[in-house]
Amino acid sequence: MITGELKHQVLRHFNFTPTPEQDQALTTLSQFLTDRDSRSVMIFRGSAGTGKTTIAGAVVRTLLDLKMKVVLLAPTGRAAKVFSENSGHVAYTIHRCIYREQAYKGVLGTFNLGNNLYQHTLFMVDEASMVYRASDRTGNKSFEDGFGSGSLLDDLIHYIYSGQHDRLILIGDQAQLPPIGDEEAPALCTSIIQSYGLKVFQCDLNEVLRQKRGSGILYNASNIRNEILSFKEASVYGALTVPKIHFDGFADVVRLSGEDLIEQLSDSYSEVGMDETIVITRSNKRANIYNQGIRSQVLGIEDELCGGDQIMIVRNNYYWMAQNKKENSQQPDPSGHQEQNNRLNFIANGDRAEVERAYRSRELYGFHFIDVDLRFPDYDDQELSATVIMDSLQTDSPALSREQVGQLYDRIMEDYADIPRKTDRINRLRGDIYFNALQIKFAYAVTCHKAQGGQWNHVYLDQGYITEEMLSPSYFHWLYTAITRATGKLYLINWPKTQIEGETEKE
Repeated sequence: MITGELKHQVLRHFNFTPTPEQDQALTTLSQFLTDRDSRSVMIFRGSAGTGKTTIAGAVVRTLLDLKMKVVLLAPTGRAAKVFSENSGHVAYTIHRCIYREQAYKGVLGTFNLGNNLYQHTLFMVDEASMVYRASDRTGNKSFEDGFGSGSLLDDLIHYIYSGQHDRLILIGDQAQLPPIGDEEAPALCTSIIQSYGLKVFQCDLNEVLRQKRGSGILYNASNIRNEILSFKEASVYGALTVPKIHFDGFADVVRLSGEDLIEQLSDSYSEVGMDETIVITRSNKRANIYNQGIRSQVLGIEDELCGGDQIMIVRNNYYWMAQNKKENSQQPDPSGHQEQNNRLNFIANGDRAEVERAYRSRELYGFHFIDVDLRFPDYDDQELSATVIMDSLQTDSPALSREQVGQLYDRIMEDYADIPRKTDRINRLRGDIYFNALQIKFAYAVTCHKAQGGQWNHVYLDQGYITEEMLSPSYFHWLYTAITRATGKLYLINWPKTQIEGETEKE
């Protein structure tokens, strides 16, 4: 009876007649929410266009109406912002919810798992396909990570189920790119979640809604997802063929030549804005080329960095928010009141910002630095003054290389050579503005991993040169993820005829 009543309440916020598949999902969700086992968890999987987001939003609104405590989380700031907009309730990044800065380890900040003070609270994590489990994803954990055990999934599960009667819903799409180093998304895998000793409820949405079938973006994404599921079930990858895109009859999927790119990008910036336009590429090298071309040819920017520039932080940084540490030490408020809770306490790899002012350029230690005033649109437009290191903009690697960071370390440490104790030298180094300078890249064009979790009205996709020899499951996941970043229009740049449905028949 309780389960049926809760389902009825959710349906009041659904605004559509559910499909049989959606109805079953609502039943399973209601069973989970009314289950008395405090060690239960819900895995809610669904592809783009199936109503997963709509159902999740309806569940959130229902629970808030019933005065239940809900905390919404996502792996990135952009993903949290999208989740918040879709649900009507403030969302936070996982890292900012579960970790607390404890101490410096060497020259890097260390964030330990915080104490869960919540009681009878439901945590909902969107874009759970991005939640990594491996403790050494890059082979360089000690140098780069600094968060808890190094396994975000382990820490998330431990944090939530250490509370009093707190539970978790994991929401995501298995067809998206899994975390780097993983073949599948561990947070959406039933057997992995069961291995934590949890009782698992699960449901899947696969049917694209009737009202969305007219979308070329969803039509093509669904076709690619079906191919992913088919070869996953068969466990045979040798017969993969190049996926073909359907353009005919769809106004939201556009084939775009390189010659028309500048004009079309300019139109998108005018029509939907820079924050709702993105170019997605296969490599950092290609993204760099696009970023330089967009700044010079589309935006007409000649300065190396200036006000209005869109940038992305490409390495975690703890230094510049230290002065706000006390203010930002609060946990998210389950009531949904943002106030000071949704503010930065550290700057994460992948966070986006807009440059409001760039000034005081100088060369030091063999590197180039500029002071900037930044605004973070994904965090309530919080503003910050910092120093950035310009050398990371041009490198084809995701950030400064280990060698470059080592060079900077050695040269700055020479300034402190007169300090006898190494511990004191390290303390001076970790307070040095140049060693702590933000590593950035321009954010007009990004790789798919950097775009994952976000959505943009206009997405420009450049996959580069693809042959059948290059086909793999990871390519299909990449293409599906890139396509589903678009909510309005998808522009495919220099798309080959061999990947266009019906093109060969017409010739």
